[in-house]
Amino acid sequence: MSEDFKQRLRDYADGKLTDEEKNEIEREMEKLEEYQAYLNEWMDNEPDNAGSKRPADVQNNFSPKKEKRIVRRAKWKARLSNTLTVISAFLVITLLSSIGTALFYGVGDPSRNDKYRDAIASAISITMPNINVSLNSQGKTYFMQEIYGDMEKQVGSERVIIGEYSVNFLFGLPSVDVDWKDRSSGSTQIFYRPDDPSESSSATQDDDPNGQPKEQEKETPPSGDWSRLEKLPEGTVAEAYLSFNRFFTTDELLKQFEKRNMEPVWFAVDTGPDARFGGSDNVISDPIGFPASPVWHHDDLTVTSYKEEKRGWFGKIVSSGGHYPSLDTYGDGDLRNAHFIKSLRLMQEYKLISERVAPFIDVDASLAYVEENGIHLYGAVITGPVKELLTLREVSWVQDLRVGEVRLWNWNE
Repeated sequence: MSEDFKQRLRDYADGKLTDEEKNEIEREMEKLEEYQAYLNEWMDNEPDNAGSKRPADVQNNFSPKKEKRIVRRAKWKARLSNTLTVISAFLVITLLSSIGTALFYGVGDPSRNDKYRDAIASAISITMPNINVSLNSQGKTYFMQEIYGDMEKQVGSERVIIGEYSVNFLFGLPSVDVDWKDRSSGSTQIFYRPDDPSESSSATQDDDPNGQPKEQEKETPPSGDWSRLEKLPEGTVAEAYLSFNRFFTTDELLKQFEKRNMEPVWFAVDTGPDARFGGSDNVISDPIGFPASPVWHHDDLTVTSYKEEKRGWFGKIVSSGGHYPSLDTYGDGDLRNAHFIKSLRLMQEYKLISERVAPFIDVDASLAYVEENGIHLYGAVITGPVKELLTLREVSWVQDLRVGEVRLWNWNE
Protein backbone atom coordinates (compact mmCIF):
# COMPACT_ATOMS: atom_id res chain seq x y z
CA MET A 1 0.00 0.00 0.00
CA SER A 2 1.53 3.34 -1.14
CA GLU A 3 2.03 6.31 1.11
CA ASP A 4 -0.22 8.33 -1.17
CA PHE A 5 -3.10 5.89 -0.64
CA LYS A 6 -2.54 5.90 3.15
CA GLN A 7 -2.68 9.75 3.17
CA ARG A 8 -5.88 9.70 1.16
CA LEU A 9 -7.41 7.28 3.69
CA ARG A 10 -6.45 9.63 6.53
CA ASP A 11 -7.93 12.61 4.67
CA TYR A 12 -11.09 10.53 4.06
CA ALA A 13 -11.38 9.81 7.71
CA ASP A 14 -10.84 13.52 8.58
CA GLY A 15 -13.41 14.68 5.99
CA LYS A 16 -10.89 16.69 3.92
CA LEU A 17 -11.72 15.14 0.55
CA THR A 18 -14.12 16.51 -2.06
CA ASP A 19 -17.17 14.54 -3.05
CA GLU A 20 -15.49 13.23 -6.18
CA GLU A 21 -12.40 12.16 -4.20
CA LYS A 22 -14.63 10.45 -1.62
CA ASN A 23 -16.42 8.44 -4.31
CA GLU A 24 -13.08 7.39 -5.78
CA ILE A 25 -11.62 6.18 -2.47
CA GLU A 26 -14.84 4.27 -1.68
CA ARG A 27 -14.61 2.46 -5.03
CA GLU A 28 -11.01 1.51 -4.20
CA MET A 29 -12.04 0.08 -0.79
CA GLU A 30 -14.82 -2.00 -2.41
CA LYS A 31 -12.22 -3.52 -4.69
CA LEU A 32 -10.05 -4.36 -1.67
CA GLU A 33 -12.99 -6.18 0.02
CA GLU A 34 -13.56 -8.24 -3.14
CA TYR A 35 -9.84 -9.09 -3.25
CA GLN A 36 -9.96 -10.22 0.40
CA ALA A 37 -13.02 -12.43 -0.17
CA TYR A 38 -11.34 -14.06 -3.12
CA LEU A 39 -8.15 -14.71 -1.19
CA ASN A 40 -10.13 -16.31 1.69
CA GLU A 41 -11.95 -18.65 -0.67
CA TRP A 42 -8.74 -19.55 -2.46
CA MET A 43 -6.92 -20.30 0.80
CA ASP A 44 -9.71 -22.61 1.93
CA ASN A 45 -9.36 -24.74 -1.20
CA GLU A 46 -5.57 -24.61 -1.46
CA PRO A 47 -3.86 -28.07 -1.01
CA ASP A 48 -1.61 -28.45 2.05
CA ASN A 49 2.13 -29.18 1.87
CA ALA A 50 1.50 -32.93 1.47
CA GLY A 51 -0.55 -32.33 -1.66
CA SER A 52 -3.95 -33.23 -0.15
CA LYS A 53 -6.87 -30.90 0.32
CA ARG A 54 -7.96 -29.82 3.79
CA PRO A 55 -10.53 -32.15 5.51
CA ALA A 56 -14.14 -31.39 4.86
CA ASP A 57 -14.88 -30.75 8.58
CA VAL A 58 -12.16 -28.07 8.53
CA GLN A 59 -13.43 -26.57 5.30
CA ASN A 60 -17.10 -26.55 6.12
CA ASN A 61 -16.92 -26.67 10.01
CA PHE A 62 -18.92 -29.34 12.05
CA SER A 63 -22.39 -30.50 11.22
CA PRO A 64 -25.14 -29.60 13.77
CA LYS A 65 -25.62 -33.29 14.71
CA LYS A 66 -21.94 -33.79 15.41
CA GLU A 67 -21.76 -30.54 17.34
CA LYS A 68 -24.59 -31.74 19.65
CA ARG A 69 -22.81 -35.08 20.16
CA ILE A 70 -19.56 -33.33 21.08
CA VAL A 71 -21.33 -30.95 23.49
CA ARG A 72 -23.22 -33.85 25.10
CA ARG A 73 -20.01 -35.82 25.58
CA ALA A 74 -18.30 -32.78 27.11
CA LYS A 75 -21.19 -32.28 29.54
CA TRP A 76 -21.02 -35.91 30.76
CA LYS A 77 -17.27 -35.65 31.18
CA ALA A 78 -17.76 -32.51 33.27
CA ARG A 79 -20.46 -34.18 35.37
CA LEU A 80 -18.33 -37.26 35.96
CA SER A 81 -15.37 -35.11 36.90
CA ASN A 82 -17.46 -33.07 39.35
CA THR A 83 -18.94 -36.25 40.88
CA LEU A 84 -15.54 -37.82 41.39
CA THR A 85 -14.29 -34.59 42.93
CA VAL A 86 -17.21 -34.48 45.38
CA ILE A 87 -16.84 -38.18 46.30
CA SER A 88 -13.10 -37.77 46.86
CA ALA A 89 -13.66 -34.70 49.03
CA PHE A 90 -16.37 -36.55 51.00
CA LEU A 91 -14.09 -39.53 51.64
CA VAL A 92 -11.24 -37.31 52.76
CA ILE A 93 -13.51 -35.29 55.07
CA THR A 94 -15.03 -38.49 56.50
CA LEU A 95 -11.59 -39.96 57.19
CA LEU A 96 -10.37 -36.77 58.84
CA SER A 97 -13.57 -36.44 60.89
CA SER A 98 -13.28 -40.07 62.07
CA ILE A 99 -9.76 -39.40 63.29
CA GLY A 100 -10.86 -36.14 64.90
CA THR A 101 -13.85 -37.84 66.58
CA ALA A 102 -11.65 -40.59 68.03
CA LEU A 103 -9.24 -37.99 69.41
CA PHE A 104 -12.03 -35.74 70.73
CA TYR A 105 -13.80 -38.46 72.73
CA GLY A 106 -10.98 -40.92 73.37
CA VAL A 107 -7.89 -38.93 74.34
CA GLY A 108 -7.09 -38.38 77.99
CA ASP A 109 -7.09 -40.35 81.20
CA PRO A 110 -9.95 -40.35 81.90
CA SER A 111 -11.25 -39.61 78.42
CA ARG A 112 -14.34 -37.60 77.57
CA ASN A 113 -16.08 -40.89 76.83
CA ASP A 114 -15.34 -42.19 80.35
CA LYS A 115 -16.53 -38.97 81.98
CA TYR A 116 -19.72 -38.84 79.93
CA ARG A 117 -20.53 -42.46 80.76
CA ASP A 118 -20.01 -41.83 84.48
CA ALA A 119 -22.21 -38.72 84.36
CA ILE A 120 -25.01 -40.52 82.48
CA ALA A 121 -24.88 -43.60 84.72
CA SER A 122 -24.93 -41.43 87.85
CA ALA A 123 -27.87 -39.35 86.61
CA ILE A 124 -29.91 -42.46 85.77
CA SER A 125 -29.18 -44.27 89.04
CA ILE A 126 -29.96 -41.17 91.14
CA THR A 127 -33.16 -40.03 89.43
CA MET A 128 -34.73 -43.28 88.12
CA PRO A 129 -35.62 -45.64 90.99
CA ASN A 130 -34.54 -49.25 90.53
CA ILE A 131 -33.35 -48.69 86.98
CA ASN A 132 -29.87 -49.65 85.89
CA VAL A 133 -28.32 -49.21 82.44
CA SER A 134 -25.14 -51.04 81.46
CA LEU A 135 -23.73 -48.45 79.10
CA ASN A 136 -21.81 -49.08 75.90
CA SER A 137 -20.31 -46.48 73.60
CA GLN A 138 -19.93 -46.31 69.84
CA GLY A 139 -17.85 -43.72 68.03
CA LYS A 140 -19.18 -42.26 64.79
CA THR A 141 -17.99 -39.74 62.22
CA TYR A 142 -18.36 -35.97 62.21
CA PHE A 143 -17.71 -35.69 65.97
CA MET A 144 -20.73 -37.78 66.92
CA GLN A 145 -20.76 -40.38 69.70
CA GLU A 146 -23.50 -42.66 71.00
CA ILE A 147 -23.71 -44.05 74.54
CA TYR A 148 -26.47 -46.62 74.91
CA GLY A 149 -27.73 -49.63 76.81
CA ASP A 150 -30.75 -51.65 77.98
CA MET A 151 -32.74 -50.32 80.93
CA GLU A 152 -33.16 -53.02 83.56
CA LYS A 153 -35.14 -53.39 86.77
CA GLN A 154 -34.61 -55.94 89.50
CA VAL A 155 -37.85 -57.79 90.14
CA GLY A 156 -37.37 -60.67 92.55
CA SER A 157 -33.95 -62.18 92.00
CA GLU A 158 -33.81 -61.41 88.28
CA ARG A 159 -33.28 -58.32 86.16
CA VAL A 160 -35.90 -57.60 83.52
CA ILE A 161 -35.43 -55.31 80.50
CA ILE A 162 -37.97 -52.49 80.44
CA GLY A 163 -36.60 -50.40 77.57
CA GLU A 164 -33.62 -48.94 75.75
CA TYR A 165 -31.69 -45.79 76.63
CA SER A 166 -29.35 -43.84 74.38
CA VAL A 167 -27.56 -40.51 74.50
CA ASN A 168 -26.16 -39.10 71.26
CA PHE A 169 -23.42 -36.48 71.35
CA LEU A 170 -22.47 -33.92 68.70
CA PHE A 171 -19.34 -32.02 69.69
CA GLY A 172 -20.17 -32.95 73.29
CA LEU A 173 -23.78 -31.70 73.10
CA PRO A 174 -26.13 -34.48 74.29
CA SER A 175 -29.59 -35.54 73.15
CA VAL A 176 -31.49 -38.31 74.93
CA ASP A 177 -33.73 -40.98 73.41
CA VAL A 178 -35.71 -43.35 75.66
CA ASP A 179 -37.68 -46.27 74.22
CA TRP A 180 -39.89 -47.81 76.92
CA LYS A 181 -40.86 -51.42 76.46
CA ASP A 182 -44.56 -52.25 76.77
CA ARG A 183 -45.22 -48.54 77.46
CA SER A 184 -43.76 -48.86 80.94
CA SER A 185 -42.48 -45.43 81.99
CA GLY A 186 -42.07 -45.86 85.71
CA SER A 187 -45.37 -44.08 86.46
CA THR A 188 -45.63 -45.75 89.89
CA GLN A 189 -42.53 -44.02 91.27
CA ILE A 190 -44.49 -41.84 93.72
CA PHE A 191 -43.28 -41.33 97.26
CA TYR A 192 -44.66 -39.46 100.26
CA ARG A 193 -42.36 -37.42 102.42
CA PRO A 194 -42.92 -37.56 106.21
CA ASP A 195 -44.80 -34.62 107.68
CA ASP A 196 -42.26 -33.74 110.37
CA PRO A 197 -38.60 -33.67 109.27
CA SER A 198 -37.52 -33.80 112.90
CA GLU A 199 -39.21 -37.15 113.43
CA SER A 200 -36.31 -39.45 112.70
CA SER A 201 -35.90 -43.05 113.70
CA SER A 202 -33.42 -44.38 116.13
CA ALA A 203 -31.51 -47.61 115.79
CA THR A 204 -33.59 -49.31 118.49
CA GLN A 205 -36.97 -47.97 117.51
CA ASP A 206 -39.53 -50.73 116.85
CA ASP A 207 -36.84 -53.41 117.10
CA ASP A 208 -36.85 -56.51 119.23
CA PRO A 209 -33.65 -57.76 120.91
CA ASN A 210 -32.73 -59.68 117.76
CA GLY A 211 -32.96 -56.57 115.61
CA GLN A 212 -36.22 -57.62 113.96
CA PRO A 213 -38.76 -54.77 113.73
CA LYS A 214 -41.75 -55.29 115.97
CA GLU A 215 -45.08 -55.32 114.24
CA GLN A 216 -47.25 -52.78 116.02
CA GLU A 217 -50.81 -51.77 115.50
CA LYS A 218 -51.19 -48.46 113.71
CA GLU A 219 -53.59 -45.69 114.50
CA THR A 220 -54.04 -45.12 110.75
CA PRO A 221 -53.73 -48.03 108.30
CA PRO A 222 -51.18 -47.51 105.52
CA SER A 223 -52.39 -46.30 102.14
CA GLY A 224 -51.50 -47.58 98.71
CA ASP A 225 -51.86 -50.74 96.65
CA TRP A 226 -52.28 -53.27 99.46
CA SER A 227 -55.52 -54.67 98.02
CA ARG A 228 -53.86 -55.09 94.63
CA LEU A 229 -50.94 -56.83 96.31
CA GLU A 230 -53.34 -59.21 98.10
CA LYS A 231 -54.92 -60.25 94.80
CA LEU A 232 -51.62 -61.30 93.23
CA PRO A 233 -50.96 -65.06 93.19
CA GLU A 234 -48.75 -66.40 95.94
CA GLY A 235 -46.12 -67.71 93.53
CA THR A 236 -45.19 -64.26 92.25
CA VAL A 237 -42.59 -61.63 93.07
CA ALA A 238 -43.09 -57.90 92.86
CA GLU A 239 -41.41 -54.52 92.96
CA ALA A 240 -42.82 -52.11 95.56
CA TYR A 241 -42.32 -48.41 96.26
CA LEU A 242 -42.40 -47.83 100.03
CA SER A 243 -42.89 -44.50 101.77
CA PHE A 244 -42.10 -44.13 105.47
CA ASN A 245 -43.70 -41.97 108.14
CA ARG A 246 -40.28 -41.02 109.55
CA PHE A 247 -36.73 -40.49 108.37
CA PHE A 248 -33.96 -43.09 108.60
CA THR A 249 -30.23 -42.94 108.27
CA THR A 250 -28.80 -45.31 105.67
CA ASP A 251 -27.46 -47.79 108.20
CA GLU A 252 -30.69 -47.74 110.21
CA LEU A 253 -32.84 -48.50 107.19
CA LEU A 254 -30.56 -51.29 105.98
CA LYS A 255 -30.83 -52.94 109.42
CA GLN A 256 -34.63 -52.86 109.18
CA PHE A 257 -34.46 -55.20 106.17
CA GLU A 258 -31.61 -57.41 107.32
CA LYS A 259 -33.81 -60.25 108.62
CA ARG A 260 -36.70 -59.85 106.23
CA ASN A 261 -37.13 -62.09 103.21
CA MET A 262 -37.01 -59.19 100.74
CA GLU A 263 -34.34 -56.97 99.22
CA PRO A 264 -34.06 -53.16 99.19
CA VAL A 265 -32.75 -52.02 95.80
CA TRP A 266 -33.06 -48.21 95.88
CA PHE A 267 -33.35 -45.53 98.59
CA ALA A 268 -35.15 -42.16 98.35
CA VAL A 269 -33.16 -39.29 99.88
CA ASP A 270 -34.80 -36.24 101.43
CA THR A 271 -34.08 -33.04 99.48
CA GLY A 272 -36.88 -30.98 100.98
CA PRO A 273 -40.55 -30.57 100.04
CA ASP A 274 -41.46 -30.52 96.35
CA ALA A 275 -42.25 -26.84 95.78
CA ARG A 276 -44.14 -27.57 92.56
CA PHE A 277 -46.96 -29.03 94.68
CA GLY A 278 -46.73 -26.31 97.30
CA GLY A 279 -45.03 -28.68 99.71
CA SER A 280 -48.37 -29.23 101.49
CA ASP A 281 -49.25 -32.80 100.46
CA ASN A 282 -45.64 -34.03 100.60
CA VAL A 283 -45.96 -35.84 97.26
CA ILE A 284 -42.59 -36.53 95.63
CA SER A 285 -43.07 -37.48 91.98
CA ASP A 286 -39.46 -36.92 90.90
CA PRO A 287 -37.42 -38.46 93.72
CA ILE A 288 -33.66 -38.41 94.16
CA GLY A 289 -31.83 -41.31 95.75
CA PHE A 290 -29.23 -43.98 95.23
CA PRO A 291 -29.21 -47.71 94.47
CA ALA A 292 -28.34 -50.31 97.08
CA SER A 293 -25.59 -51.50 94.75
CA PRO A 294 -23.67 -48.32 93.89
CA VAL A 295 -22.91 -47.40 90.29
CA TRP A 296 -19.17 -46.89 90.65
CA HIS A 297 -17.18 -44.39 88.62
CA HIS A 298 -13.99 -45.04 86.68
CA ASP A 299 -11.87 -43.46 89.43
CA ASP A 300 -13.37 -45.76 92.08
CA LEU A 301 -11.53 -48.69 90.53
CA THR A 302 -8.42 -49.83 92.38
CA VAL A 303 -6.04 -51.14 89.71
CA THR A 304 -4.11 -54.21 90.84
CA SER A 305 -2.54 -55.22 87.52
CA TYR A 306 -1.64 -53.39 84.32
CA LYS A 307 -0.02 -54.61 81.12
CA GLU A 308 0.65 -52.73 77.89
CA GLU A 309 1.77 -54.41 74.65
CA LYS A 310 2.73 -52.46 71.54
CA ARG A 311 1.34 -53.54 68.17
CA GLY A 312 2.69 -51.97 65.01
CA TRP A 313 3.97 -48.43 64.87
CA PHE A 314 1.11 -46.71 66.64
CA GLY A 315 -1.07 -49.49 68.07
CA LYS A 316 -1.07 -51.05 71.51
CA ILE A 317 -3.07 -53.50 73.59
CA VAL A 318 -3.75 -52.63 77.23
CA SER A 319 -4.99 -55.16 79.77
CA SER A 320 -5.65 -54.28 83.38
CA GLY A 321 -7.38 -55.70 86.41
CA GLY A 322 -8.72 -54.31 89.64
CA HIS A 323 -11.68 -54.08 91.99
CA TYR A 324 -14.23 -51.59 93.24
CA PRO A 325 -14.90 -50.95 96.94
CA SER A 326 -16.57 -53.81 98.78
CA LEU A 327 -19.74 -53.18 100.77
CA ASP A 328 -21.49 -54.87 103.64
CA THR A 329 -24.91 -55.79 102.31
CA TYR A 330 -26.65 -54.28 105.34
CA GLY A 331 -24.08 -51.67 106.34
CA ASP A 332 -21.39 -49.23 105.17
CA GLY A 333 -23.85 -46.35 105.22
CA ASP A 334 -21.10 -43.74 105.30
CA LEU A 335 -19.47 -45.13 102.16
CA ARG A 336 -22.83 -45.24 100.36
CA ASN A 337 -23.63 -41.67 101.42
CA ALA A 338 -20.24 -40.38 100.30
CA HIS A 339 -20.65 -41.99 96.90
CA PHE A 340 -24.13 -40.48 96.54
CA ILE A 341 -22.78 -36.97 97.21
CA LYS A 342 -19.90 -37.59 94.82
CA SER A 343 -22.39 -38.61 92.12
CA LEU A 344 -24.44 -35.45 92.71
CA ARG A 345 -21.30 -33.36 92.30
CA LEU A 346 -20.52 -35.17 89.06
CA MET A 347 -24.01 -34.33 87.80
CA GLN A 348 -23.40 -30.74 88.83
CA GLU A 349 -20.14 -30.70 86.86
CA TYR A 350 -21.79 -32.09 83.73
CA LYS A 351 -24.91 -30.00 84.01
CA LEU A 352 -25.86 -30.24 80.34
CA ILE A 353 -26.00 -34.04 80.55
CA SER A 354 -27.95 -33.86 83.83
CA GLU A 355 -30.49 -31.49 82.31
CA ARG A 356 -31.09 -33.89 79.42
CA VAL A 357 -31.21 -37.09 81.49
CA ALA A 358 -33.13 -35.62 84.46
CA PRO A 359 -34.82 -32.41 83.26
CA PHE A 360 -37.08 -32.08 86.35
CA ILE A 361 -34.31 -32.28 88.94
CA ASP A 362 -32.60 -29.22 90.44
CA VAL A 363 -29.17 -30.71 91.11
CA ASP A 364 -27.72 -27.56 92.70
CA ALA A 365 -30.57 -27.20 95.19
CA SER A 366 -30.60 -30.91 96.01
CA LEU A 367 -26.86 -31.01 96.65
CA ALA A 368 -27.00 -27.89 98.80
CA TYR A 369 -29.86 -29.33 100.88
CA VAL A 370 -28.11 -32.66 101.45
CA GLU A 371 -24.81 -31.01 102.37
CA GLU A 372 -26.57 -28.77 104.88
CA ASN A 373 -29.02 -31.27 106.42
CA GLY A 374 -27.32 -34.62 105.90
CA ILE A 375 -28.67 -37.73 104.21
CA HIS A 376 -32.05 -38.92 105.50
CA LEU A 377 -34.15 -41.58 103.80
CA TYR A 378 -37.93 -41.42 103.59
CA GLY A 379 -38.64 -44.18 101.07
CA ALA A 380 -37.25 -47.22 99.29
CA VAL A 381 -37.87 -49.56 96.39
CA ILE A 382 -37.93 -53.16 97.53
CA THR A 383 -38.54 -56.47 95.82
CA GLY A 384 -39.40 -59.94 96.99
CA PRO A 385 -42.19 -62.51 97.25
CA VAL A 386 -45.67 -61.00 97.35
CA LYS A 387 -46.58 -62.73 100.61
CA GLU A 388 -43.48 -61.24 102.27
CA LEU A 389 -44.26 -57.75 100.99
CA LEU A 390 -47.73 -58.00 102.52
CA THR A 391 -46.17 -58.32 106.00
CA LEU A 392 -45.02 -54.70 105.73
CA ARG A 393 -48.62 -53.57 106.15
CA GLU A 394 -48.27 -54.25 109.88
CA VAL A 395 -44.96 -52.41 110.27
CA SER A 396 -45.41 -49.11 112.10
CA TRP A 397 -43.00 -47.02 110.01
CA VAL A 398 -44.50 -47.90 106.62
CA GLN A 399 -46.82 -45.14 105.40
CA ASP A 400 -47.60 -46.10 101.79
CA LEU A 401 -46.91 -48.85 99.24
CA ARG A 402 -47.18 -48.75 95.45
CA VAL A 403 -46.85 -51.87 93.33
CA GLY A 404 -44.51 -51.73 90.35
CA GLU A 405 -43.42 -54.62 88.13
CA VAL A 406 -44.70 -58.15 88.86
CA ARG A 407 -43.19 -61.42 87.67
CA LEU A 408 -43.64 -65.13 88.16
CA TRP A 409 -41.62 -66.77 90.91
CA ASN A 410 -37.86 -66.34 90.51
CA TRP A 411 -36.89 -65.75 94.13
CA ASN A 412 -33.71 -67.25 95.54
CA GLU A 413 -34.33 -68.03 99.20
